[in-house]
Amino acid sequence: MLSGKLPFLPTRSKLAEAIRYALNRWDDLKRFIDDGRIDLDTNPVERAIRPVALGRKNALFAGSEGGADRWAIAASLIETAKLNGIEPFQWLRNTLETMVAGFPASRLGELLPVR
Repeated sequence: MLSGKLPFLPTRSKLAEAIRYALNRWDDLKRFIDDGRIDLDTNPVERAIRPVALGRKNALFAGSEGGADRWAIAASLIETAKLNGIEPFQWLRNTLETMVAGFPASRLGELLPVR
């Protein structure tokens, strides 16, 4: 194991720093190795939120803090649909139609755009 090598290395050596870095993140590294769905980096998420980040100035003109909150929720749901391979407009239309038709508020989580 890596921790067994640390006593034989100079404390401030680059290798010792790298081993300590890996050991401090060992649980996360194991989770990444055990679950193939986890990305090693956050690039896909960062690319997905870039349009929202670029459009945040538009949210400044939402009219109120409540309007800005609703804009943030809508933008998050749309980006979540895109990340899950769901066409956002169709999902939103179906969701709104389902809600208007009397879908129970207690089960709204079932309509989220996740697969």
